[in-house]
Amino acid sequence: MAEHTSSSITIEASPAEVMAVIADFARYPDWTGEVKQAEVLETDAAGRAEQVRLVMDAGAIKDDQVLGYTWTGDNEVSWTLVKSQMLRALDGSYVLAPAGKGTEVTYKLTVDVKIPMLGMIKRKAEKVIIDRALAGLKKRVEAGPK
Repeated sequence: MAEHTSSSITIEASPAEVMAVIADFARYPDWTGEVKQAEVLETDAAGRAEQVRLVMDAGAIKDDQVLGYTWTGDNEVSWTLVKSQMLRALDGSYVLAPAGKGTEVTYKLTVDVKIPMLGMIKRKAEKVIIDRALAGLKKRVEAGPK
């Protein structure tokens, strides 16, 4: 199994409120910095995204990618890379758990780029992506519905 990077944050909202923001791909450009466009390509019977096209701009890395999503109950979503220009693999997940009056969100991520890169540098990049995503998610959820 590939190495992954993981981090958690507590958000002052219910798991359902947090998952609603995670599942609202059209709004990703509003709170995720790196995502410039998001388009749901396919949905499941429940109306949740199964394939999403994301146009990313993370400075040195610009990419147009399609991710496949799997929803497990109401508190977990995972994704895997379907196609990309820059990446060989992109696997991740959000797992939500009630925590006092809020929700603990754990984000796991594994990235493999097509260009050669030291494992240590990849883990650092994953950590930056995770920390930015969790901070953006917390800020967006705690700001309330928009």
